[in-house]
Amino acid sequence: MGWTDAAARQALRGIFDAAVAAADPRVVLARHLPDKPRGGRCVVVGAGKAAAVMAAALEAAWPDVALSGVVVTRYGHAVPTQRITVLEAAHPRPDAASEAAARQILAAVAGLTEDDLVIALISGGGSALLALPAAGLSLADKQAVNAALLACGATIGEMNVIRKHVSAIKGGWLAAAAAPARLVTLAISDVPGDDPGVIASGPTVPDASSFAEARALVARYRMDLPPAVLARLAQDGDETPKPGAFVPDYRMIATPAMALQAAAVAARGYGLTPLILGDALEGQSREVGTVLAGIARSVRAHGLPVAAPAVLLSGGETTVTIRDGKAGQGGRNTECLLALALALGGAPQIWAAAGDTDGIDGTEDAAGALVAPDTLARAAAAGLNARALLDGHDSYRLFDGIGDLIRTGPTLTNVNDIRAILIAPQE
Repeated sequence: MGWTDAAARQALRGIFDAAVAAADPRVVLARHLPDKPRGGRCVVVGAGKAAAVMAAALEAAWPDVALSGVVVTRYGHAVPTQRITVLEAAHPRPDAASEAAARQILAAVAGLTEDDLVIALISGGGSALLALPAAGLSLADKQAVNAALLACGATIGEMNVIRKHVSAIKGGWLAAAAAPARLVTLAISDVPGDDPGVIASGPTVPDASSFAEARALVARYRMDLPPAVLARLAQDGDETPKPGAFVPDYRMIATPAMALQAAAVAARGYGLTPLILGDALEGQSREVGTVLAGIARSVRAHGLPVAAPAVLLSGGETTVTIRDGKAGQGGRNTECLLALALALGGAPQIWAAAGDTDGIDGTEDAAGALVAPDTLARAAAAGLNARALLDGHDSYRLFDGIGDLIRTGPTLTNVNDIRAILIAPQE
């Protein structure tokens, strides 16, 4: 007997929720803390979508430590704290609050000594939330860089090469400001490969990239940047702190791989065989969706690379490239899913879900969406042209129109995207 639509939807939502829960700082942070400080100050700084709940988790773990400091998170992601100040700023487009928060964070670590301990709480989104322009640049320049990066199709790693070289806090500059205090970073990874230099543009780790690499990326993606930014990138003298300048104490408390393992455990609980395709899938969202549909068809028809009933799991960050400057409502997960639905063409007994674990896919109010065998039929009945919406980067509108968006609200964590495709066996 095949799976019912209700059972498949319940399983996919349960799998997604399990992945998110595995990255909850309130559960995982305490086990990664260093020894409590015995002398000197303990200053806490941080940035990212999970920064506030990480700060609250630290306060709960160390009720007897005199903590101070400041963290910044996205608007709507703050939680109550007692000793650590929580600020809010804009994401993904930085605003004046982002710049002000970065200045307060630098001020918090100024003038420390070797007896002091700094704990940096870093998570995805920190790049936009720490928008402190380098010398000679303005916030408007930073905003222009950010807008160009979001539209050009660059990978997150490539974006951050440029971000580091127009910033006064990213690319190791926060660590430099905290010296000579001991610095311990607790991080939640939202990037393929869990590279500390890429998470929030690496404010507490040395930077191996260069101005020359940044210039090459600007040329490759034909980015239109303000003159002041181009002048900044044209020089090579004010380089970021390089490997060897200091040895970071960097601790990953949650990663996409950990979340996928939790999703796999949940899948087994639903009687599904999980197959993790990888935690670092990249590429154009619509192309990834087409490839994943092909794998799902193979499972359904041939039992390869895994026998049904199964769920294909993957993580990582895909890319939406807007080539004509015009886009509707949609994020990378809904775009991936719409391409997958079109490639499946209503194939029976295949369902899929994809969402950003922070609860926000792109700039919309949904984490992602669900695809069912009848997605395209229901969309057509609602007067929605799936192909046209995909081409117009308007995937949100389709899934909203048929009631298949996944809305979680802010989850207060972020280990990037989780995709799950459920394939039932042939009858």
